[in-house]
Amino acid sequence: MSGETAAGRPAWTVSVLTIFPEMFPGPLGASIAGRALEEGVWGLETVDIRAFARDKHRSVDDAPFGGGPGMVMRPDVLADAIDAARSGAEGERLVYLTPRGRRLDQALVRSLATAPRVVVLCGRFEGIDERVIEVCGLEEISIGDFVLSGGEPAAIALIDACVRLLPGVVGDEQGLVEESFEGDLLEYPHYTRPREWRGLAVPEVLLSGNHELIRAWRRAEAERITKARRADLWSRYVTAWTSGGKREVED
Repeated sequence: MSGETAAGRPAWTVSVLTIFPEMFPGPLGASIAGRALEEGVWGLETVDIRAFARDKHRSVDDAPFGGGPGMVMRPDVLADAIDAARSGAEGERLVYLTPRGRRLDQALVRSLATAPRVVVLCGRFEGIDERVIEVCGLEEISIGDFVLSGGEPAAIALIDACVRLLPGVVGDEQGLVEESFEGDLLEYPHYTRPREWRGLAVPEVLLSGNHELIRAWRRAEAERITKARRADLWSRYVTAWTSGGKREVED
């Protein structure tokens, strides 16, 4: 599948607003994402925020009102950059990557991947002027409870997660169904040759050829790992199954 619209444009496009456009495509230009980019399955644009600066020094930040350390990205510069990047297309999403945003999860990734176009703002310094978020209606998204030097690495992670869900990008699309976070479970363990390695053997059930037993073992392992490592996911999983009356789940 080409992933293109009838007009020949990529069906999914992302526009990245950054003061470091040279960081893109970066890793997104390699592996399956890079191949899909070359084939036109998705499109990538970069907007240099400094191009909208108002002085000869191309300044995009200023000191915060009320004092304090660091600098804040200016609302007038950012708003002009956002206006230049947005297309006004129906379903377009405007995203600001920030540690205080909604935690990025697979459900949100799927939602973003179905939008025709996503505009991603990469913050720097202490952050951006709050009025930009209000006026432009930005969705605040975080990739985790830690702080980066800027939003660019987070943007690369978000884009990669979305791209691999686009039709035709991943060869075996069944693999997408059995990944971590699908159905609120972490992924089950994987094994390959050799059958024995450093005193450890592959579980016999995987060698049995009985696909029903294998599926049951993988489900049980996914449940065991999720329960042990991610209490939040396990709680959602148990609630979904028990409320739906589909099966009994061990507490």
